[in-house]
Amino acid sequence: MSILVDREIRSEIAEGKLIIQPYEDRLIQPNSYDVRLSDKFSWHEKSDEIIDPYASHTVLEGVVQATQDSVVLKPYEFILGATLEAVCLPDDIVGQLTGKSSLARLGVMVHVTAGFIDAGFSHPPAQITLEILNVGNRPVRLHAGMSIGQMVFTRTAHCDLPYHKKPGAKYNGQLAAAHSKYYLNPQAAL
Repeated sequence: MSILVDREIRSEIAEGKLIIQPYEDRLIQPNSYDVRLSDKFSWHEKSDEIIDPYASHTVLEGVVQATQDSVVLKPYEFILGATLEAVCLPDDIVGQLTGKSSLARLGVMVHVTAGFIDAGFSHPPAQITLEILNVGNRPVRLHAGMSIGQMVFTRTAHCDLPYHKKPGAKYNGQLAAAHSKYYLNPQAAL
């Protein structure tokens, strides 16, 4: 297992194994690919209603979806965004999304906990949903098209069941800023 370097990323893309749409060579870094912010955002309206991850109506209630050129994130405000790029990983490469250091220094967390992308994600290519949180003291404006994170690619052994072939791969082909589908998981006995 090893992290792909710039020439390996280019090779995987040239061979059609790793798909990034739209692809721009200038976004390749020594060990990653810069991903940009799309113009699609979503969030829950403020409410005291409890979200139960197993109850779809509570997850989807009060969801706002917006297409806009920028968004201002107030301190301790949380939204979903998406990468401009749609990605398709082969069954022997995993992705790891990391935030940009320059934005982190402003208090912006780009992937609150979900930065790992399984081998075989996604067929067809899909945008990566971003869980964005401002932990800083001042509002921050985020612009569609700006570099928002870096995708690191790690070569692994070929997996037996790539993500897109997994039964119940609920985020395969996801739309931008996709909300939780946890309610599709079987509920564990309490």
